[in-house]
Amino acid sequence: MEPLRIGVVGVGHLGALHVKMLAEMPDIVLAGVFDIDMEKARRVAAEFNAKAFTSLDELLNTTDALTVATNTTAHHSVAMKSLACGKHLFIEKPIAHSVTEADEIIRQANEKSVIVQVGHIERFNAAILALEKYSIAPMFVESHRLAQFNPRGTDVAVVLDLMIHDIDIILSFVKSPVVKVDANGVAVVSDNIDIANARLQFENGCVANVTASRISQRKMRKMRMFQRNAYISVDFSEGLAEVFRLVGDEESSAKGTMMLGELGSGKYKRKIVYEQPEVKEVNALKYELNLFAKAIRQNTPPPVTAEDGKRALEVAHIIMDRISQQTIKL
Repeated sequence: MEPLRIGVVGVGHLGALHVKMLAEMPDIVLAGVFDIDMEKARRVAAEFNAKAFTSLDELLNTTDALTVATNTTAHHSVAMKSLACGKHLFIEKPIAHSVTEADEIIRQANEKSVIVQVGHIERFNAAILALEKYSIAPMFVESHRLAQFNPRGTDVAVVLDLMIHDIDIILSFVKSPVVKVDANGVAVVSDNIDIANARLQFENGCVANVTASRISQRKMRKMRMFQRNAYISVDFSEGLAEVFRLVGDEESSAKGTMMLGELGSGKYKRKIVYEQPEVKEVNALKYELNLFAKAIRQNTPPPVTAEDGKRALEVAHIIMDRISQQTIKL
């Protein structure tokens, strides 16, 4: 099997991590890097024994695929040029700056029959992976993603910077269209929204209350999901998942469960059990890049498709539209 040649476009903080992961992966050749800041490109390339190209066109001539970790505003232009050359793409979230741009990327990818995966990395958080054996069908979701202020990323609203992680996770679990969005937000220290809250209502009756802030004193990345007979808590920072369930006698003694109590009586009696699913140690970025390579080799859909990326972006833009009608700058 010929190794895949993958290049990296944009070698800022995240792009440099892409370079590091690709350099460590077997059956992958790090084809090189490109960044409009040539000094930065040369520095990162030298650290990982790669070549820094002076143009995107030159890099495209040597690769089978690219990972795109530029500023969001450049995603579309880089993607369209790469897709025109028939290159597979891994695009960091959000897929594009606008839904129209996302549509154009999807259309071009379909025409060229190439793989496009979107880097919604929280899909591969150890806590989320630990829930794979459960049937997740939440009817109420509450999430908080709070970060301390960092000037990096303030070129976009916190909805696109942080909240979109949780939007994507929620959409992946709630298999139903969003029918109503209410949202509020405030621009505090930047020219974009720095703290936001949204309430999403789905056609199946599920409601999600989503909060994101980049001006918090403490970090928090938590999600709680409530569904029939179960409550699921996810701590993305700790990589920890906890599940409380109502089960019958046959399940209450399963390995790894702790009985907390009983409800009902007779044939209606059920037991409340607590489980902390086994969490496997995983590097989420390396894992999603490995899955990208696997999708290319097997010509199968990637775990986070361009259409998934577009859906999360659509909801994010609806939230920002609602906020724009009432945003206050302090």
